[in-house]
Amino acid sequence: MAEKDADVQKIQELIKIMKDNDLVKIDIKHGNDRISLRRAGPPQPAAANPIIASLPGAPVGLAAPHAQPAAGQATDDLLDIKSPIVGTFYETPSPDSDPYVEIGSHVNAQSVVCIIEAMKVMNEIKAEISGTIVDRCVANGQAVEYGQVLFKVRPE
Repeated sequence: MAEKDADVQKIQELIKIMKDNDLVKIDIKHGNDRISLRRAGPPQPAAANPIIASLPGAPVGLAAPHAQPAAGQATDDLLDIKSPIVGTFYETPSPDSDPYVEIGSHVNAQSVVCIIEAMKVMNEIKAEISGTIVDRCVANGQAVEYGQVLFKVRPE
């Protein structure tokens, strides 16, 4: 019974660490044991994260651009392309390249819409839906959370 109490205490300590450091997810593997904790929380703006904001070469002015739908267009029929991971959003494959998509671009399920860098790995994000991009909800170089809306799409 003492071992179970020690395990519960360790988990409670991990939860406290997550809360104190605004972590959304933590995965730990030690030998054959593995623990994965995830908590819901409001996404933090990138500028509020002092670690990211103080990195050399971190983008300045991370306000996300939002193109407003044209007058008379309904927004309730739009679909979201959400981030499947936590990382940094990039709209181009390299700094001197054109964006993968722009407002007005047509996408299908296999269209790459952006890259999200997580732990020095560049992950191509596919639309997974068909339609026309009507809004980009994050700025290039902005930190994004799991499930954060990246693009709004008018379905076909």
